[in-house]
Formats: sequence, structure tokens, C-alpha cells
Amino acid sequence: MGFHLGYIFALLTLAVVALASHATLPVTQLYWNSVLPNTQMPKAISELLQPAEFIIEDKSTPAEVENPDAKKMYAYAAENHQFREDPNAAALVFLEKNIRPGTTMNWPYARNTNTATFLPRRTAESIAFSSTKLPEILKHFSLEPSSVEANTIKETIQECEAPGIKGEEKYCATSLESMIDFTTSKLGTSVEALVSTEEEKEATIFMHKYTIMPGVKKLEGEKAVMCHKQNYPYAVFYCHAIKQTRAYIVPLVGADGVKAKAVAVCHIDTSEWNPKHLAFQVLKVKPGTVPICHFLTNDHIVWVPKSI
Repeated sequence: MGFHLGYIFALLTLAVVALASHATLPVTQLYWNSVLPNTQMPKAISELLQPAEFIIEDKSTPAEVENPDAKKMYAYAAENHQFREDPNAAALVFLEKNIRPGTTMNWPYARNTNTATFLPRRTAESIAFSSTKLPEILKHFSLEPSSVEANTIKETIQECEAPGIKGEEKYCATSLESMIDFTTSKLGTSVEALVSTEEEKEATIFMHKYTIMPGVKKLEGEKAVMCHKQNYPYAVFYCHAIKQTRAYIVPLVGADGVKAKAVAVCHIDTSEWNPKHLAFQVLKVKPGTVPICHFLTNDHIVWVPKSI
């Protein structure tokens, strides 16, 4: 018995609609969908894509337009992958035993002002990213070698090229596709990407006391890939794979009733950290003695194995 013509027409219509929708997705979104079909893309990542500019037009060829943010730098106060010696950084660190309902702590929430967006991998890889090619990079972005922006670019590249600490594998992802590849090479494709969120405040930077509410969730496994957004004309993330790590989703409520969802990462083995690391000074502990935890700020992404 053959299919009813009306039914066949309906199926064809749905297929055409699906293909049309697929064709207007940014190339980076398509790559995410193909490699991580069962992983939801966080809003903080999707906001860094270029849906209107990098789309599939003729089956496989991306139409790439110059990134409007790639000609200017965005100076902003954000946490690096190392804690910096300022009050906000000090407030970020705490002991794992304190991740329990009722604990009150300061949480510096910084709304991300670094608006540099992802370039598609093909575009990013066509732009030099090496300290040996610095003159070429500065020329590409029309920057004077003596400018503040040029120095920021130099520092970011040098940081990416510097050796990582023992026990960690580091990588600077110049595109979301390359971040996905690095992450899945360490954790597999059954992963989830987490960011800290706070939806009820409009201030760019604020810090006040939050109390941990019931519902703390410990995530699967003791390995993770952490990625931190860098100062650069387009989105570049410093990623490092950490094996002895535990991650938590921590619900918080402020003294003013504002609710937030923070992601806390705890480093189980700190024996290889610099004894002068700010975390040891703040918490008054020694390297390798207890897990040290910190909240993620908005420009950080932690990838963890997906919970079963």
C-alpha cells in the first residue's frame, strides 16, 4: 500500500522547512550541532556567534563578512585564569567544605563587557596568532605598535604561548570550533558547557553577600576543561584541561532577594601551585593540603562530563 499523497506532501514540506532553517544557521552553530547534538548551547556562548553574517548560502560555502568587532579592542576588568591581587579575586576563593546551604559569602558578579565575538574557524585560522607574527597581526587590525591595544594583543599571545603548570594541558581556542575539538579530545562528546548566571541585576559590576540555598548539585566526574575569555579583537579563550577537579552548580540568594546560579570549581590537588598563589594567602592554607574552590565569572566556561 502506497503513502497517501497528502501525507507525502506534508513530509516534503517539513523537510524543506527544516533544510531552510538549517541553511540560515551560522557555520559555528552547525558545527556545534554536528559534534554535540545532545548538548545545549548556553546563552553566553550563543550571544558570541554571528548569525546574520556567517551563514550557509550554497550547501557548503560560508559567506564570510569582516567581523565588525575585529577592528577594535574592548578594555575591561575581568578575571584572568590566574587570580589577580584585587578584592574581587580574593572574594572568589573558598574551601570546598563551605559549599553547603546556609553558607554566606561575597560573590563578585561582573556582567561581561568584552563583546568580542567568535570568528568562524576558517576565518580565524587565516589570521596570524603568534608572537613571531606580531607586526603582521597589528597591521591586520590597523593598530600602532605603541598603542595600548597592541600591547594587550602581545600579552594575550604571550600568555597563550607560555608553558602551563604541571598536570594541566592548555590550549588557546581562536574559534568555538577549536574549543569544541579541544574539549571533546579530553572529555569525549557527552559533555555539557556551564557558565555562571545572574538574571535580575543590570549593573555591570557588583558584589554583595549571597547565601547558598538548598539544591547544590555536584557534577559528574573529577575532570573538566575550563575556558577563560581573553582580551583580543575577536573571541579567544584560554582553555586548560584539569583532571583532579570537582564542579558544582550552586544556587544563591542575595540579601536583597536577588537570586543567582553560580558554577563553582574545586581544584583537588594544588601541590604544584605556586606557594605564593593568592588563594593560599586568602585561605591561609598550604599547597596540596585541601581542595581550593572558586566561582566562575561570566566570561568563563567550564566543560564537564554530562550527568547520567
